[in-house]
Amino acid sequence: MILQEKQLLTALVITYNEEQNIKKVLADLAFADEIIVIDSFSLDKTFKIASSYQNVKVAQRSFDNFASQRNYALSLASNSWILFIDADERLTPELQQEISIIIHQRNAASAYYMRRSFMFENQKLRFSGWQTDKIIRLFKKENAHYNIRKIVHEKLVVSGKIGKLKNRLIHHSYSTYEDYKQKMILYGKLKAQEELLKNTRPNFFHFYIRPGYQFLNQYLLRLGILDGKKGFVICYLNALSVAVRFQELKKIRSKN
Repeated sequence: MILQEKQLLTALVITYNEEQNIKKVLADLAFADEIIVIDSFSLDKTFKIASSYQNVKVAQRSFDNFASQRNYALSLASNSWILFIDADERLTPELQQEISIIIHQRNAASAYYMRRSFMFENQKLRFSGWQTDKIIRLFKKENAHYNIRKIVHEKLVVSGKIGKLKNRLIHHSYSTYEDYKQKMILYGKLKAQEELLKNTRPNFFHFYIRPGYQFLNQYLLRLGILDGKKGFVICYLNALSVAVRFQELKKIRSKN
């Protein structure tokens, strides 16, 4: 392993009504050289809390979609190395140390996947499609940007080699049933915009077969059944998101 001169790291977080998460995620990011929070005019105390940290830069921008929000955050970063974390994600000390080592390697890749452990309330979800979950969270700014046509579950377009970190990111996505349900409904409505761009014309297949397949795939093929009641809830709500996507698309098309 060949090390190079000091490399600086910028940590980015986009937020909306994250007062229950913001202190914990900022504590996890304290090892970064620069921390920037982009808040979408939260209705709770998120902006106030983040602004109280002397080592955190805070900006506000109206939310249009996730890809645009993330690209805007990238434009504010001062450093080459970017760590993009969601407010409900947590970094273990081992992951923090691994990141600090990786960015100082001369032969470092342009970006790195992180595997994620999905937490259902305070317990790890072992299956339900999440067992292979991975996402790019560490990358060089000059080698990456978010695809503006993927406005939810946004895709990072990377130029160059992509590596994989050993330590897992902890994902506290599910806090309560209603919270996760509203999140899935929002994602479904945003995905409808993607389908509109693809000129999708929803029909029986989209309204019934797609949601049904989503549920059965995660619950049976991806072993959600082994997660018990938790697995059923997650698989159902993910299928609901697919149903909402095409119902929303139908509404949008009927107005045009």
